[in-house]
Amino acid sequence: MTEQKVAVVTGASSGIGAATARRLAAEGFEVVLTARRTERIEELAKELGGRAHTLDVTDRAAVDAFAAAVGRVDVLVNNAGGAIGAESVEAADPADWLAMYQVNVLGVLHVTQALLPALRASGDGTVLVLSSTAALAAYEGGGGYVAAKHAAHTIAATLRLELCGEPIRVIEIAPGMVKSEGFAVTRFRGDEEKAAAVYAGVAEPLTSEDVADTVAWAVTRPPHVNIDLLVVRPRAQAANHKVHRA
Repeated sequence: MTEQKVAVVTGASSGIGAATARRLAAEGFEVVLTARRTERIEELAKELGGRAHTLDVTDRAAVDAFAAAVGRVDVLVNNAGGAIGAESVEAADPADWLAMYQVNVLGVLHVTQALLPALRASGDGTVLVLSSTAALAAYEGGGGYVAAKHAAHTIAATLRLELCGEPIRVIEIAPGMVKSEGFAVTRFRGDEEKAAAVYAGVAEPLTSEDVADTVAWAVTRPPHVNIDLLVVRPRAQAANHKVHRA
């Protein structure tokens, strides 16, 4: 009997992370959910028959302890991240930039480094980085988030080069406009009106489930197939700065 494959999803308490956990469980993976909000991931893990581990990806000691305890890992989905603020570069608070760098960049680094031995031992490992179209093009008011996601994009690209010849794939999924739980509200520091304005007039922004479906498709390709970079946007969005609004 083939042993069940294991997928670790960071930031799995809501939004894209939670949707990805559900989708991978439906694909037959045992899903290990990590996030800081214990109650949420424990509830979802119970629903999916998976495991929950409270984890702050910016805490390297905690990440190392998690890696030592988790056991088998076949797929790592680096989803934990987020944006804070929409100020210009001139007006931005460096503390916001640091917070975004810690979770979007160092978080990816910490978890990937810690789980690479297990991924290698699986004989067919996959590292997936959930970046953003912000990783590929700048836009006004996005300086800190754009810088962080460009760095995450570079981690994926560099790691792919460094692991070439080993049984580990490195995939990057870069979503565009996604109306996911909490993302815009967090970015605008709890201002619901500003958060809603991001999606105003857009008939169908992407959902968390759309992105999760893309992730599941990429990680379930045959082992010799690597999806280096997949950009996914709603039809209404042609570029970061070009969105059709009714």
